[in-house]
Amino acid sequence: MIALLLAQTLVISGATVYPVSRPKLERATVIIKDGRITAVGTHVAAPANATRIDATGMWVTPGFIDGAGQLGLTEIGNVSGTNDAGVKSDTVAAAFNVLEAINPASTLIPITRMAGVLTTLATPETGLIRGQAVLIDLDGTTVEAMLVRSPAAMVVEISEQTKDLSGGSRASSAARLRQILDDAQEFRTRRADWSRAQLHPLAASAADLTALAPVLRAELPLVVIANRRSDLETALRIAQTYRLKLVLASAAEGWQIADRIARARVPVLIQPLDNIPSYDELSPRLDNAALLAKAGVRVALLEPDTHNARNLRQQAGNAVANGMPWDGALRAVTLTPAEIFGVANRYGSLDSGKVANVVVWSGDPFEFSTRVTHVFIRGKEIPLTSRQTELLERYRKLPPEY
Repeated sequence: MIALLLAQTLVISGATVYPVSRPKLERATVIIKDGRITAVGTHVAAPANATRIDATGMWVTPGFIDGAGQLGLTEIGNVSGTNDAGVKSDTVAAAFNVLEAINPASTLIPITRMAGVLTTLATPETGLIRGQAVLIDLDGTTVEAMLVRSPAAMVVEISEQTKDLSGGSRASSAARLRQILDDAQEFRTRRADWSRAQLHPLAASAADLTALAPVLRAELPLVVIANRRSDLETALRIAQTYRLKLVLASAAEGWQIADRIARARVPVLIQPLDNIPSYDELSPRLDNAALLAKAGVRVALLEPDTHNARNLRQQAGNAVANGMPWDGALRAVTLTPAEIFGVANRYGSLDSGKVANVVVWSGDPFEFSTRVTHVFIRGKEIPLTSRQTELLERYRKLPPEY
């Protein structure tokens, strides 16, 4: 049955289509076949046997991509038995990959995809080097069916929280990270000496040092979570020293060094509603994303709260309200994160040959009143139902005794 559904040709017609990779198209058509987009345009001939969706007056975009959170890795925050996102006994867990901890049956997944977020970065948490994040689509009964890329990034945190894991100072955290990277470089060239016990004691396990090899080769992005300006500058220095493919995440004070980040060609993952000062971020601003983008930084937007990942479109809408161009905000939740995580050849825009992760909206997706009317993941239409909608229907009409 699934094979038949995927083989079916689908035509979405009459919509305002936002391919992202090019300007919007009025009264356009999107054709999907075998899980891929086969055509997008205003003068596209639809196959006679296709299933048709009249989207006149509606908007069509690529599925949104969220670059944060622990979707599929956590269910109830305060119940440890439902949380599998971190290795709590080790502050250096580079070898830890979250993939096999993902629960495809998580009740948070349907809620999130009903809001147009169809792909997400499932990230590890806790530790100086948290581990390996994976990119997943939000449909499938197995992790193999959901997987987009594994690993998609190595995640590190430099903050007031991780300084206590490395002697109590930000300087000691940075020093430990450098020592681990130095040892990973040496381990690559002297593995035979290590196996003969002819190598000095290492700052991390052999498995962790091995896992860092693709980071040192700049094949795997190093996502550094940091907020304070000085921590962001530390991350930039480390990336320059070791020639890493750096991605800054959170970056609440990034606006203060936007030009430097732009010159380094480092992309940034931003939560645009972060404006509450703390000792870790004394100067957050609601226009952080706009200022970074204006400086020439590639900006992707994220919703770090796993239980509210559905609010990614509200994050984007607020970024627009605080100065980010509308087209830039749409790109920041579609094509830019796809580029950052190395899957832009398959995801992030409505182009022929790309994976058919497509959302049909009743209007502007960044407007609060807009509804999702259709969701397609890999060309398959996903029912707009979740535990929340099931409870709503169950209790919509109570028995007389209530």
